[in-house]
Amino acid sequence: MHAVLAMLVASFYMPVDTTPVFPVVEGSNLEGRSMTLPADFGGDLNVVLVAFQREQQADVDTWTPALKALTSERPGLRVYELPTLGRRYRLMRSIIDGGMRRGIPDPAVRASTITLYINKDSFKRPMGIQSEDTIYIFLVERSGAIRWRGQGPFAPEMGRQLAAAVAGP
Repeated sequence: MHAVLAMLVASFYMPVDTTPVFPVVEGSNLEGRSMTLPADFGGDLNVVLVAFQREQQADVDTWTPALKALTSERPGLRVYELPTLGRRYRLMRSIIDGGMRRGIPDPAVRASTITLYINKDSFKRPMGIQSEDTIYIFLVERSGAIRWRGQGPFAPEMGRQLAAAVAGP
């Protein structure tokens, strides 16, 4: 009896896995392919840049040189940009996506830019996003587990942290 009681008490104190996870969302890339994330991320590890405002593209672009270097060193690493808008913008999807498509001449970049028209609160909460005033960078495993996160424009220290997270434990 004591053993059963001890197991029950212990089960209440078992550590809970608090690893942040990338929520399941649907979107389309700028090549028109519908995607369900994180399942359709193509890498075993994926760097995901989340932006909420058009002006934040400049901050996203600051990451480009470091991410190109990182992906050249690690073939299984993929990079995705996720412009994230509220559901109410779905009616303007063809205009918004068309404008972005015309502004990105590289088909590979268009294929890895996935516009989300979603309930942003449900998306932000599991990833710990507190504000839409900056960009967020996540290193996401194929399972959806978030291995690393940062925010804002590229800074050398964040680049080193991301590279270390990509390299693994």
